Formats: sequence, structure tokens, C-alpha cells
Amino acid sequence: MSWTSLDAMELAGKRVLTRVDINVPIDAGRVTDSSRIDRIVPTVQTILQAGGLPILLAHFGRPKGKRIPTLSLQQLVPALEGAFGAPVIFAADCIGPAAQTAIAAAQPDQIVLLENTRFHAGETQNDADLAAAMAALGDVYCNDAFSAAHRAHASTEGLAHLLPSCAGRLMASELDALQTALGTPSRPVVAVVGGAKVSTKLDLLGNLVGKVDSLVIGGGMANTFLAAQNIDVGTSLAEHDMTGTAREIMQKAKVAGCDIILPVDVVVARQFEAHAENETVAADACPDDAMILDAGPATVKAINTVFASAKTVIWNGPLGAFEIEPFNAATNAAAQAAARATVAGDLISVAGGGDTVAALNQAGVAQDFTYISTAGGAFLEWMEGKTLPGVAALE
Repeated sequence: MSWTSLDAMELAGKRVLTRVDINVPIDAGRVTDSSRIDRIVPTVQTILQAGGLPILLAHFGRPKGKRIPTLSLQQLVPALEGAFGAPVIFAADCIGPAAQTAIAAAQPDQIVLLENTRFHAGETQNDADLAAAMAALGDVYCNDAFSAAHRAHASTEGLAHLLPSCAGRLMASELDALQTALGTPSRPVVAVVGGAKVSTKLDLLGNLVGKVDSLVIGGGMANTFLAAQNIDVGTSLAEHDMTGTAREIMQKAKVAGCDIILPVDVVVARQFEAHAENETVAADACPDDAMILDAGPATVKAINTVFASAKTVIWNGPLGAFEIEPFNAATNAAAQAAARATVAGDLISVAGGGDTVAALNQAGVAQDFTYISTAGGAFLEWMEGKTLPGVAALE
């Protein structure tokens, strides 16, 4: 896999159409989490320093081809100017006269922000005419939105074929991290996959067992795997109709030489609430009226032993109901062990997915992992072994 880097492009005097992901949470007109904005700053600064004009293309929400004022990108201008330390000129459309006028008026060291690409129905349809209208506004295309790379949209895929194209700083760092973790990893490789349902991560599990040396399964999906071994999981969240599939995955792992690590002890409770009365029991001793809400200390010890001999860890999903104490204990303890090994230089650790980022932040270790992806769906599809249109278009 190869792509052109930002450094390889001639940017001086060029209009650089830069696809970014600034789909950030807003409350009462204020950005409540600027992480996605902060992560595009290096790309914007690189373009400015090279003498180019950054012209930002982005979506916001799901307007479904309609112009919805509450989903206008104009409300992000103050947050963007604060992050960039430079003026941001807003254009009321992402094509046509409004965009042309804003771009023509831009001065050196200014940035142009075009209106929500999804105000046009052709964006999500990867409409060729819309992509061509966007391309007419620029000289170079830079994709810095890995989180949208799993969508074949006009601004993520169609546009890349119409202009000299490259990967932005964030896109390149995501691709480098994932290539390091799954493409050509240092072995042994351990994958941690948690979450509620096996059914939502079938492709992921199926791909990983053929690529990693050990697979740690946690959360509600671990209950399904326990049930697949005729273990009674009480009232726990489990997909009993997926037990056959779970057995197939275990068999595939056995053939591939991948060790599947399931809980050997579990923390159970009768209520799903913070600080509910609980007890730790063997994985095959869940009371009929109780539910499994976390992995137990013996399981954490087993996971940490695997981490100790690993060279690469890929993490997606919590090991238990991390949102409520004390059922975040296993996730916290295992994450902290991975973080310590990473800081010591013994481990490459890559993590991604919404719940994963939240769990690692809660454990206080996100900054210690080698790389944390904010990409969500694109991160998962990459781990599933799927081709991402926005990435393929850059190759």
C-alpha cells in the first residue's frame, strides 16, 4: 500500500482542496469536544507554510441533501480560528459562485471553509458532476479525513480521481499506525475485541483470527462465546442464536493457530447499575439470576500475561460494562498494563472505536498508547480487512 504524502506535493500558490472531518459535538452553539479539529491543525499549517491556500471540505451531521441551518459549518468558524490561529473565510456553498468568491477573496495565511458537502444529495451518491464542480475550485486534493474514508462519496473518493491527490498528516498517521499494527506487525500480535454483540463484529473477528496470534474477547460478546461452550451465563447479555457462529470462529482460530482468550472468572450482579452488589465467580459458575458485567481478576492476570510477551496490541471495545463502577475494573487494569508496556518501549499499541476511546480515557491511559484512532467505522472496516474507497483512491 502506498500513497503520495503532503510533502511530495508542490503547494506554493496552489488552491488545496482539503477534505477534513470536523463533525464535532456542539451544545448551544459551542464545540464541546474539539479533538477532531485539533487533529487537522498540522495539515492546515503545512499547507499554509508551503504557501498554499487550504480550502476545507467537510460534512456535518446528516442533512440528507437538504440545506438545514442548524447543520451549517458556519457555526464552527470561531473554533477553527482558535485552533488554527488564523482567519477562516466561510463560503455558503461547497461549489459554484459562493465558493469561488470566497476563494478569490482569500489572502495569504487565511483558510477557506466551504459549506456542508452533504447539503448536496450528490455527495453521498458520489455524483460525478458534484465532484467535478468541487474539483474546479482547486489545484490539489488532500484527504485528511480517514474517519470518512470508508465512504465512497464525492468529496472522499470521486474528487481524488480529478486532481493531483495526497494524504494529509492525520490520514497518513492513521494509515501508518494501522499498517504497523496489522499490515506488517511486530509479533506476537494480540487483538482485544469487546462490545455487546458478536453479530456486529463478525467480519472483524473472522479477519483477526487469521492475522493475530492471540484474540482477547470481552464484554457481552464474551458471554456468547461462553454460551457456545454450553456454559450457563444466567441473565447476562448474550446472543444465544449466535452460538453456532461463535463455535465456527473458535474452530477457524484453532486452524489458524490463534489463541482465543475468554474470561476464566467473571464479576456478576443482579442489577445493572453503578455499585450494585456483586461477586466474583468462576466463568462457569454464574448464578441463574445474575448477569456477567465484567471480567474478573484472574482473567485480567491472564490477559496481562499475554501482553507481557506481545509486541503489538490492537484494541477495540471494552472488557465489561465500563460505563458504571465497579464494572470498569477489568478494562482499566488491562489498559493500564498495555500502557505501561508501551511507555517502556516493549509494545506497539493501537486502539480505535468510540467506546474504546472513551474507555481508555476513563482509564487515564489514552495518551500512553502508541496511537489512538478517532475514526470509528473506518477503523473497524480496516480491521475487518475491507478496502476503504477514500484510501484506495489515493494509491
